[in-house]
Amino acid sequence: MSTFLELGVDKNLVKGLNELNIKKPTEIQEEAIPLLLSENTDFIGLAQTGTGKTAAYGLPILQKIDHTKLEIQALILSPTRELVLQIKKQLFKFTKYCDHKIFAEGVYGGEKIDKQIKALKRPTHIVIATPGRLVDLMDRGDIKLTNVKTLILDEADEMLSMGFKDDLTKILAQTARQKNTWLFSATMPEEIQRIVKKYMSPKAPQVATNKKSIINDNIMHQFVRVTRENKDAALIGLLDSRKNERGIIFTRTKAHAQQVTKMLKEEGFSVDALEGNMQQKEREKAMRAFKKENLQFLVSTDVSARGIDVQDLGFVIHYQLPDQLEYYTHRSGRTARAGNTGFSIALVLPHEMELMKSISKKLNIQFKEKK
Repeated sequence: MSTFLELGVDKNLVKGLNELNIKKPTEIQEEAIPLLLSENTDFIGLAQTGTGKTAAYGLPILQKIDHTKLEIQALILSPTRELVLQIKKQLFKFTKYCDHKIFAEGVYGGEKIDKQIKALKRPTHIVIATPGRLVDLMDRGDIKLTNVKTLILDEADEMLSMGFKDDLTKILAQTARQKNTWLFSATMPEEIQRIVKKYMSPKAPQVATNKKSIINDNIMHQFVRVTRENKDAALIGLLDSRKNERGIIFTRTKAHAQQVTKMLKEEGFSVDALEGNMQQKEREKAMRAFKKENLQFLVSTDVSARGIDVQDLGFVIHYQLPDQLEYYTHRSGRTARAGNTGFSIALVLPHEMELMKSISKKLNIQFKEKK
């Protein structure tokens, strides 16, 4: 196991990492950092959420920035506003002990564009953006990307599944030819393979972390057999038995998220929803309360859960099993972070037993029945 210093990370950045209690590099960091620091190359990193991807690309980027040039040198694309803010915050914390300032700006939908244009007029080295808002700024001529040396696509599969394909191709086509593209994704669907083929070097090194177990080994996978009639009672029983833990309950649709939240609130639980119909302010309020532990449980849809990075989550509950394999991985990956153990518990209706078996087989995990 290498240290960050051995990987080539600057000692002042390592000081910042130590303060965040990031002492040992994760697998993706160990593989990616030396490569990205030593070479100017395109790069493909296949890694799940929660494996430390931000530091895997963030540390090399921070080290490659020429702080004397007050121009945008790196562009990080991310699917949601929450993730943009999270990445910006992490990069800021990494650089706490650096001798010189590196300026990063976040641009995303849901906030007045004029405010962001004004912010971009200040010295900026790194822009972290959602694809839609970045394209708006490009169309208006309010952002200059001619000096971008590195473009990072973070959670590329998620950006595509959220409908950003046209925006992504526009950004890739318009950013300078001399740039390197670093793509990070949990999965490699065909759409992404097309992007790689069209916009990236055929020589791009590819790193996949624990190819065999893309699911964290510290997660216990359990299921409870339920019927439509007793499903809510089973959920209440599970939450009652985990009085001292925090967890997320996943539903497939916004309507179910609202319905389950309402039912749990009526039962007296400390709970709120996170779903697509909510105003940005409400979403942020719910997230803050959850992070500060003023809320014990969150009910969330898959897309809304992106950008939730909360330590000490005891469990996730699948109120409904997801219809996409990646979603099971993303959901269960919210628990058992930073070496802790966590539980992923599915409420399974009779007709969903086949789906559970298929998830078990494809992800090579064992579900234990919980009575």
